[in-house]
Amino acid sequence: MDWLGAEEWQAVALSLRVSLWATAASLPLGLFTAYALARWEFPGKQIVNGLVHLPLILPPVVTGYLLLLTFGPQGPAGRLLAEVGVVFGFRWTGAALAAAVMAFPLMVRAMRLSIEAVDPKLEAAGATLGASPPWVFVTVTLPLVAPGVLAGAVLAFAKAMGEFGATITFVSNIPGETRTIPSAIYAFLQVPGGEGAALRLVAVSVAVAMGALLLSEWLARRVARRVGGA
Repeated sequence: MDWLGAEEWQAVALSLRVSLWATAASLPLGLFTAYALARWEFPGKQIVNGLVHLPLILPPVVTGYLLLLTFGPQGPAGRLLAEVGVVFGFRWTGAALAAAVMAFPLMVRAMRLSIEAVDPKLEAAGATLGASPPWVFVTVTLPLVAPGVLAGAVLAFAKAMGEFGATITFVSNIPGETRTIPSAIYAFLQVPGGEGAALRLVAVSVAVAMGALLLSEWLARRVARRVGGA
């Protein structure tokens, strides 16, 4: 296991930690948002949809700067959270927050498409049998869209692994604390002789991204088969 050096393994381990936390923490909100956009009609729905997808359109540096203004040490939310011991600025937790924000649109879109593919009549049938809306969601909708939920989580994880612009703007590039794989690649390319380490981390990134895409496609096909046979 000498293929990667100590600094490179540190960046890989931190990226995995950040991406896992970013995905796990945003999954419940992502599923709720996807269901709301797919099934509910409410005032301001298009505004909510626009806000959800805004990180895909804005330059990542802008998103990172907005996070810094809001959750940084001098930001309004950052100061309030610091009083209860939650700190995002220049910490790995901030890197996880930035990754979650940037990955959230991909997660929501994958889940929303899978929910919209489910015939609402199946949910209505459960309701006519006396089941409450939450129970209908748990027993009818969720099993049908589970592969789509997993696909969204996989895409979000892959996006979080590759997040750079918002992360470096929000929490800088601190070795062992906020230096994820993309930040490490950038740092290695700034020093003479660092091309080899950068190339190895690029290979890791490509492998993770391709694996995530293949897994997402496989899960998407499962969604189609499951809904088609429902």
